[in-house]
Amino acid sequence: MIKLRLKRCGKKQRAIYRIVAIDVRSRREGRDLRRVGFYDPINNQTYSNVPAILYFLEKGAQPTGTVHDILRNAEFFQERIYN
Repeated sequence: MIKLRLKRCGKKQRAIYRIVAIDVRSRREGRDLRRVGFYDPINNQTYSNVPAILYFLEKGAQPTGTVHDILRNAEFFQERIYN
């Protein structure tokens, strides 16, 4: 099973997170299938590759709770309703 979840990177006390598609059995820093965005909690910036996220969601990938909240705050799901 594939999940969309966060992968930590950056310096100490200055973390940023990549949003990645990864196998459920892999650890947090494990090998990802594809990078689909990033999230910077300090500056509250989000970048998401919408076609890639849609591709994985259509294939049955499940976002974790945190990734779901990030995408919801970025109004990702509202855009999909109207298109």
